Amino acid sequence: MQFEGKIVIVTGAAQGIGKCVAETFAQEGATVIAADINAQLGKGTVDQINANGNNAIFIHTDVANPTDIELLIKRTIDQFGRIDILINNTGIGCWKSPYDLSVEEWDTVINTNLRSSFLCAREAAKTMRLNGGGSIVNIASTRAFMSEPNSEAYAATKGGIVALTHALAASFAPDHIQVNCISPGWIETREYDQLRDIDHTQHFSQRVGKPEDIARACLFLTNPANNFINGTNLTIDGGMTKKMIYEPEP
Repeated sequence: MQFEGKIVIVTGAAQGIGKCVAETFAQEGATVIAADINAQLGKGTVDQINANGNNAIFIHTDVANPTDIELLIKRTIDQFGRIDILINNTGIGCWKSPYDLSVEEWDTVINTNLRSSFLCAREAAKTMRLNGGGSIVNIASTRAFMSEPNSEAYAATKGGIVALTHALAASFAPDHIQVNCISPGWIETREYDQLRDIDHTQHFSQRVGKPEDIARACLFLTNPANNFINGTNLTIDGGMTKKMIYEPEP
């Protein structure tokens, strides 16, 4: 219960990594504000947390809308009086050829993933600094450093989040607000038991990642005992991005 009494906002908390992060902080004693655009799934996350004897509320939030972000922070402050931790987890992709990707599609991904990370961090930091500081974790991706075709918008946002992280860490340092990011590799959020052997063995760790791997890292980075870790990116990918790959000889 190392986070007992802490107020934690998790965006994109309705499913996948965000759901697991929200549940994990709640299990450690935090009060979790689960923010998501999907009200049905978001409320389901909160209902499950509360049914387990922990504490969470749901706030419907479209992080692509700056007004929604302001309301998320305001409602949290009105109800709890403070914010200790922010996990910027929301992310969407648009896998389309750069020849065909529209300006509107590009802007939607940029605004949802990158702009929201800045706005959520800025608005949360305004209250964190009044209460002695806090901790922010942005969820980036190994796609900030390596790519498949037709992933330009998503890759741009994740690369931007890595850079945004160390810039915010510098700006917020006088207010004792720690800012780090995590770059997950392959994190399977659905049918883990359907994965093939090759899916697992292509990782040094001999397995595909799980949401719990990211949730535990969020706990680590936001533990006050680890506040010397600041402005950094933590890659959690089972070693996949360090694996050398050679084309076979003909």
